[in-house]
Amino acid sequence: MKFTANQIAEILEGEVEGDANAEVFMLSKIEEGKDGSLTFLSNPKYTSYIYSTEASITIVNKSFVPEKDIKTTLIKVEDAYKAFSKLLEFYNQVKLNKAGISDKSTIHETSSIGKNSYLGAFACIDKNVSIGDNVKIYPNVYIGDNVKIGNNTTIFAGVKIYSETEIGANCVIHAGTVIGADGFGFAPNDEGVYTAVPQIGNVIIEDNVDIGAATTIDRATLGSTIIREGVKLDNQIQIAHNVEIGKHTVIAAQTGIAGSTKIGENCMIGGQVGIVGHITIGNNVRIQAQSGIGRNIKDNDVVQGTPAIAYADYNKSYVYFKKLPELVAKINLLEKQLKTLNDKGDE
Repeated sequence: MKFTANQIAEILEGEVEGDANAEVFMLSKIEEGKDGSLTFLSNPKYTSYIYSTEASITIVNKSFVPEKDIKTTLIKVEDAYKAFSKLLEFYNQVKLNKAGISDKSTIHETSSIGKNSYLGAFACIDKNVSIGDNVKIYPNVYIGDNVKIGNNTTIFAGVKIYSETEIGANCVIHAGTVIGADGFGFAPNDEGVYTAVPQIGNVIIEDNVDIGAATTIDRATLGSTIIREGVKLDNQIQIAHNVEIGKHTVIAAQTGIAGSTKIGENCMIGGQVGIVGHITIGNNVRIQAQSGIGRNIKDNDVVQGTPAIAYADYNKSYVYFKKLPELVAKINLLEKQLKTLNDKGDE
């Protein structure tokens, strides 16, 4: 899809300086600009590139005045960075604006799909599923019995949503994610053989939740595993049965949360964090990457380490940890000197 400088300026409420009919069909960095690409300049460190870029159109601040000739057409706006971000959002909406139901998809006769929805090839909708308006379901998605999906939600290719799951409005679920698989529940019998404990609960995902690729969210043993409104989950996260994550908490990749743990609102959890089960993490907590959490954490705490301790204490301890060989050598020397003084005192 191509856009002219005039069309882009209209979207951004900017002014064209140069060829108003210049066309673009791709985006680029200013230093890598090519004919037919759109870029932007906001950081003064990159100003030199505007005189050599091959990009057809460049978004700049209104305050920018070229000091020599340029080839690129300018679109002048109040804030080039914000304008480019707005354009990226618009571009993404256009790119993902799919519609229609593929004749290679299957929809059970007891299920319903709302207006203006998209269903890609080989998507499978099972019994009694309710899907809202403007929902986009990409190819090879499976949606199990009795699932509910709210308006304007997007589910990318290869996602598997097990039965009884409830997903709110304006959610985004990326490729390969599995929602509602059995939690890790096994009990040993008298012979020490583990047998599965039936997992008969479900998963509830509230509105405005984003879930990264290849993340797994297990169904509850009883009740619900709950992801509250506005939560943002990165790729490859494991959330076990009966976990609850509070509103607007963000979690980075490869974090694992064991069963029945409750995480509060507005928390920030770094990558590769491990959290044991059956604990409570308060609101506004910050957990640094690769920490191991084995205890309850109070509201507003910032922790790091394995096992995790207060962030400030961790940093102080790490200073000493780096100096351990030097400190051990000093202690050994002091012990020798002390022994020498004691030996002289005994003479």
